[in-house]
Amino acid sequence: MRYRPVCIGPNVIDLWRWPLDVVAGDLPRYVAMVSDGEFARAARFVHERDRLRFLVGRGRLREIVAHYLGVSAKRLVFVYNAFGKPHLAMSEPPLHFNLSHSGGMAVLAVSDRYHVGVDVEQVLPLKEDVAGHFFSPAEQRALSAMPPGDYLEAFYRCWTRKEAFVKAHGAGLSLPLDAFDVSIDEREPTLLRLDGDPAAPLQWQLAEIALPRGFIGAVAAPTGGNGISLRYRSALEDEREEEWTASPRPLRPHAPFPGDQLFNRASRM
Repeated sequence: MRYRPVCIGPNVIDLWRWPLDVVAGDLPRYVAMVSDGEFARAARFVHERDRLRFLVGRGRLREIVAHYLGVSAKRLVFVYNAFGKPHLAMSEPPLHFNLSHSGGMAVLAVSDRYHVGVDVEQVLPLKEDVAGHFFSPAEQRALSAMPPGDYLEAFYRCWTRKEAFVKAHGAGLSLPLDAFDVSIDEREPTLLRLDGDPAAPLQWQLAEIALPRGFIGAVAAPTGGNGISLRYRSALEDEREEEWTASPRPLRPHAPFPGDQLFNRASRM
């Protein structure tokens, strides 16, 4: 399959956001783009809302990726690595992407240079000690030192940064969440430690995504120390552009320094 050249840029990651709940009249547009396998996968969801959100999420993802490559969305073929991370079959030039969704909102990260991971979460009360089960000792100590009123947002900052890193890393569930540390405060998101790779903090960029109130998100990429900017996108050439909540933010290379459905990691793309 021939693709047109992709030119996002060496220091840019495109971010797309869209709602997963659409009016009935818009649904055929998304259904027409998914593969037979994806349609069959949607049918296995127990609840209708989950089926429809899956179709809208996957259909829009195909529409956006196809736009970059100049092909029909239906012709795209996704393959998966040993850990379940998807990528385009025979994509030349390469196009890296990752999708996350929560609370009826989807966010897609796209790069033509780096593997990317993205995670977005709706901020909801915690039903159990998730940090105690999944976070590293250093992250747990940092969280326990937060004022009670700041704990919940700090938890979600940590969670989304860790999920974005795991997804960009590509090792899936084989990479324990306590095998690395990320920063949890509102300063520039940072990878602080990765077991077995002391140089990793210098090689990775993490960034917080500007999202509507009540949501927190992060993106991660192994940039080799290069700085990146986030470019917020919301419309293709034939669509009406809508405003994101913020403008792109440049990120500088950094040095290292000292709910049930929400945590179903295996189901995420």
